[in-house]
Amino acid sequence: MKLVLIGAGSAQFGLGTLGDLFQSMPMHGSEIMLVDINREALDDVQQKGRAFLEEHRLPFTLGATTDRREALSGADVVVISIEVGNRFRLWDEDWTIPQQYGFSQVYGENGGPGGVFHALRITPVIVSICDDVSELCPDAWVFNYSNPMSAITTTVLRKYPSLKFVGLCHEVLSLERYLPEMLGTPFGNLSLRSAGLNHFSVLVEASYRDTKADAYPDILAKAPAFFEKEIGYSDILSYVMRTGQAPRTEGDSQRVVLDVGRSAKSWSDRTLFRTILEEYRLLPITVDSHLGEYIQWAHDVADHKGIKDFYTLYQLQLSHVKPRIELRREERLVLILEGILADSAYEEPAVNVMNNGLIPSLPDSIAVEVPAKVRRSGLEPIAFPSYPKGFAALLRNYCGVYDLLAEAVLTKKREYVIQALLANPVVDRHRPLHEMVDLMIERQRPYLDYLRD
Repeated sequence: MKLVLIGAGSAQFGLGTLGDLFQSMPMHGSEIMLVDINREALDDVQQKGRAFLEEHRLPFTLGATTDRREALSGADVVVISIEVGNRFRLWDEDWTIPQQYGFSQVYGENGGPGGVFHALRITPVIVSICDDVSELCPDAWVFNYSNPMSAITTTVLRKYPSLKFVGLCHEVLSLERYLPEMLGTPFGNLSLRSAGLNHFSVLVEASYRDTKADAYPDILAKAPAFFEKEIGYSDILSYVMRTGQAPRTEGDSQRVVLDVGRSAKSWSDRTLFRTILEEYRLLPITVDSHLGEYIQWAHDVADHKGIKDFYTLYQLQLSHVKPRIELRREERLVLILEGILADSAYEEPAVNVMNNGLIPSLPDSIAVEVPAKVRRSGLEPIAFPSYPKGFAALLRNYCGVYDLLAEAVLTKKREYVIQALLANPVVDRHRPLHEMVDLMIERQRPYLDYLRD
């Protein structure tokens, strides 16, 4: 295979993905091309990659270029993990400027007004990448890690419906961190299927492989007591600030372990999560920071301290992390590639693809997150004809936003931005919208100027 990693100047993505690929024997002999607009960062990743290949005598070819089109020519696989501009400065604007105008968004990364502007910045760049893919390697698989995942995937597949474009998100792996302990059984004994929109999905089916019994009643019965004691981001941040050290993790799931004498906050980071569990009898896949971006009443029940503490902890982690190449599997990408090569038909727990009837109660033209069987010929997404009606109603409330965002990017019309905001469940007033949009375009001119009338 020829694999192209776009955004590989990010050491976390570049070195982490190289470690995933290098440990895969079925990928031996592949050519890997690293692409980034930052030449210095790109060279650093390439040098470390080549040194690792030489030290471990691994059969890969590793190149690097700032010329995306040169890299894409003849590619079999394209992996995208990019951001535009100063990530945290722009994220802060996405979060705080709408709040200044009175919009009660709890986070502002992927949903709510902040998520709208994030999508408007990054989606055109990824569409441009896919323009090149469509011309230079139209049969290539394209895997996207960038957020906002649903907005990006919907827009790309609306323009290029035949492109093998797949959004990948690791949130579903959170189930592995706590369900075995909650249920008293190995994770391998659980058959689980989740579905919904990215960062806005729930566990739909759960059973025990050995007995074939339904596991959902046990989850609903045991979850309240379990999450009352579960360690949350506020607990972790408090520990880090108090000790100056990262907390200890244990096991393959890397569960965090803190001092026995700690005083954890009840349902830390999960008060909105708990409301979904109680009112809909469904287990969410993510915590309050993500769920709260899409729900109109989330501000009333979300754990705001937990969300702020997560944001602080996330920045601390990124500032202190020292990425390196390790021969271990961190992401799902290599499993999917091996499944394609082997035509294995294994079930990948979460892919983002166009709906096309997979969840019949949602529009066909919106990207959904569902499991899929992996084959050489393509992915076979799993359909959910009996998706829970109550939660589907929440998802439908946000589908119009993604529809209008795609139109805004593809047509470059500012009116669709206004309409996407007016359709957004988090938006509860009209008067400040035009001024807020003008301010965001002014502040983020290099990325949003295409929307000026």
